[in-house]
Amino acid sequence: MRVSTPFAPLALLIAGCAGAADPRPPVEHFAADEAMQAAARAGGFRLPFSMGVRVGEILYLSGVIGTREDGTLPPGIDAQSRQVMDNIGGALRRAGLTFDDVFKCTVMIEDMKDWAAFNRVYVTYFKDGRLPARSAFGTDGLALGALVEVECLAHAPGP
Repeated sequence: MRVSTPFAPLALLIAGCAGAADPRPPVEHFAADEAMQAAARAGGFRLPFSMGVRVGEILYLSGVIGTREDGTLPPGIDAQSRQVMDNIGGALRRAGLTFDDVFKCTVMIEDMKDWAAFNRVYVTYFKDGRLPARSAFGTDGLALGALVEVECLAHAPGP
């Protein structure tokens, strides 16, 4: 004996969708660079984040501080600002991108009196007329005692 149910069409629809392509964009994770990993090892911990995650055509870069390859921070806001931006440039290169692809940054500064000094360094990494949208705010402390941290979003079109 055959039993008919009003849910049969729904069951067929679900079964048909099981083989359909996933509509979500691809996700790619990028590991932290050697400077960040060295800083973590020196502090006796493991980094609890990816350096960046590409979702579809957007690269989300984690906050970056000015650690050098040996895991130390250079002294002063000027040197840390340059190192932060150099570290961001390295992360962008590993993802096949440049500063031209950055469209949004968030800047966290330990002391807002250093805002102008950071800006003098920051603008040198972008072409005239191509500055990303940006937010900046003072903090009550940054990882490893850093003076500045920057996170970015970049357009990362597929191949």
